[in-house]
Amino acid sequence: MGSVASKAFRNALPLVWPGARVAEAPDSIRLDKWLWHARFFKSRSLAAAAVRGPLRLNGKSVSKPAQQVRPGDVVTFTQSDRVRVIRMLAPGHRRGPAPEAQALFEDLGPAPAADAPTPQARRGKRPTGKDRRDFDAARPSWLE
Repeated sequence: MGSVASKAFRNALPLVWPGARVAEAPDSIRLDKWLWHARFFKSRSLAAAAVRGPLRLNGKSVSKPAQQVRPGDVVTFTQSDRVRVIRMLAPGHRRGPAPEAQALFEDLGPAPAADAPTPQARRGKRPTGKDRRDFDAARPSWLE
């Protein structure tokens, strides 16, 4: 019977066979994990769902979230109403703060339109009865 100390020592040793290669810093990462690290999506499951949708990696359609991506790869996907074209610069090791996430990619897509209307806060309060009558009078009769 072995002692408790020898079991703890055995469990602390890494399980690597002699002659096996151990990668120190991976140069590739799963696509869904990288999209999450780069803060394009709030959760990894949302990133995986986006990969199953219309997404291209280096111009080829991808449907599996486990697809490996490497620095220099170009990822094209839709995010809300924008088409994003992104070049991967680094794989990333964690989901860090925004400045760290922005260092993982280069945005190749067009800048968002400056003349796009921004949502305005509603002015005033609830519509009055007169406002409703005016609206009803202006509404076409075929809608009724």
